[in-house]
Amino acid sequence: MKERRIARELALQAMYAQEISHDSILEVDQRLIEKAEISDDLKIFARNIFSTTIKNKEIIDNYIKAKSKNWEFSRIAIVDRLILRMSICEFLYFDGIPSKVSISEGIEIAKKFSTEDSGSFVNGILDAVLHMIIKEKKTEAI
Repeated sequence: MKERRIARELALQAMYAQEISHDSILEVDQRLIEKAEISDDLKIFARNIFSTTIKNKEIIDNYIKAKSKNWEFSRIAIVDRLILRMSICEFLYFDGIPSKVSISEGIEIAKKFSTEDSGSFVNGILDAVLHMIIKEKKTEAI
């Protein structure tokens, strides 16, 4: 779904703008997402990922910190950190998106927007976090 990648990239840009400016979700949404020249369905998708990721940032960051023991969290490149947040948000809050799609999209977006090594880094962290989430869900079901 190439169209959804466009929405994810827009959500990433909105997350970056919010991270740097500290503007509200609504302000960033109006400035970036609402003005984007994409379909209303893609705007809704981008808006949902953006706002859900921002609202659950602390919970999501705890997963990243748990699986990036060899990296000081603050030293993870900002774009990589935002891509990780977005993909983990999909794992946790978007049941209709297969986790493999979230990982694949995260890797491809990292290759496009970040460093040469970011795709591998994002893949490793997302895979580890996904296994952690699956394990937690099995524990909760018992």
